[in-house]
Amino acid sequence: MMKMTGKAFAKKLFGAKYERLFQTLLVDLIVFLGLYIAGWKVQIAPAIRILMVSTFTAGVMCQALSSKDIFVEMQHMLMLPSLHQEFVFSYVAILGVYTIFTKTAALLSILLAVSIWKPIEILGIFVCVIHAVLMAAAVYSLKKRYVAVFWAASIITAIVLLGNKTWLILLLVMNGIFTVLILRRADGYDFYRQESEKSYIAKRQKSGSLWRYFFRYLGFHKNYLINTFVMWCVALVLPYFLGEIGGLTVVPVGFAVLSLNTPVCILLSCDRDLEQAVRFLPGQKQAFFIPYGLFLFLCNMAADVIFLCSLQIQNNSVTVSMIFAAVFFALQSAVLSVLLEWFFPIRAWKIESDLWHHPRKYIVPVTMLLLAGAVLAWPALLPVLMILLVIEVVVLFFILWKI
Repeated sequence: MMKMTGKAFAKKLFGAKYERLFQTLLVDLIVFLGLYIAGWKVQIAPAIRILMVSTFTAGVMCQALSSKDIFVEMQHMLMLPSLHQEFVFSYVAILGVYTIFTKTAALLSILLAVSIWKPIEILGIFVCVIHAVLMAAAVYSLKKRYVAVFWAASIITAIVLLGNKTWLILLLVMNGIFTVLILRRADGYDFYRQESEKSYIAKRQKSGSLWRYFFRYLGFHKNYLINTFVMWCVALVLPYFLGEIGGLTVVPVGFAVLSLNTPVCILLSCDRDLEQAVRFLPGQKQAFFIPYGLFLFLCNMAADVIFLCSLQIQNNSVTVSMIFAAVFFALQSAVLSVLLEWFFPIRAWKIESDLWHHPRKYIVPVTMLLLAGAVLAWPALLPVLMILLVIEVVVLFFILWKI
């Protein structure tokens, strides 16, 4: 049963002949060799490496576990007579392989290429990766969420405080054994969220407002809200780091960085039924994309406002041109994200984690960074951008009035 379950999930995640796995590993190898040959090295403390790899792996594993697309496969599997322990461990194992070899491997290929490692540190980081997978699965299976949060916070604190100690690995091994004991007591239904999904769909069908749909969607996908909150935290501390790098002249770079809020930019790609309705029902194109663009603009502006407030508190130097620049970058990010969702939706994905880490997520931030670089190189370009902003706002108001 364990082998059959693993093979069924593996074919869904990696393709019929596991071609997706080999393609991903080949790309990771090319990235590693390219960075290693370049000879660019960065000093990274062991505690930072462990924390980075552990939190990234655990986060991707939680995304995979909470993907509603994997629940369809689980629903059929749970109907079969099976030993629950075998199902749980095969399910966790295959999602762990997916997480490690398709997502964490990309991060490790970069870290191994640009930083200096000792052999014992390489062994330790792989222990951390396995521990993060098991920890995420065990935390996800717990019914008492406050216990799970406290447990996860304790491990993160231990990594931060003891990350440079060699016996931290022993602590993670012991905690990994504890997670295995918890998973032995888990049931397949501990990983299945049928009621929440049905409730979400029912609410969406009853809702006649797209704004209700947006906020209910975020309410159901708590990880989307967490990502948005993280971006707000980045907006708080970003002025300090930008000030260390280049002073107030690099403020547009901050607006470009804050446009990297992937989850809210893929609402159409991750809901195939909604995309089909928008594309084929009459009048849905304007009815959906105008509110969606406004929603993305408000999300971007929320982060930019926090960034400007933090900048004002730290340097007392926010100007009118900076405010105009914030509005311009927030609006352009929203417009580009909407256009990408309409003309280049992401369709070749298996579970929602693929959407979060799709290369398309970097198109808008990179475009904004190039635009920020142009503003830094030619300051006279800023008044032109302000004029374009006014024209764009007028056009959008005209479209809204027509609708």
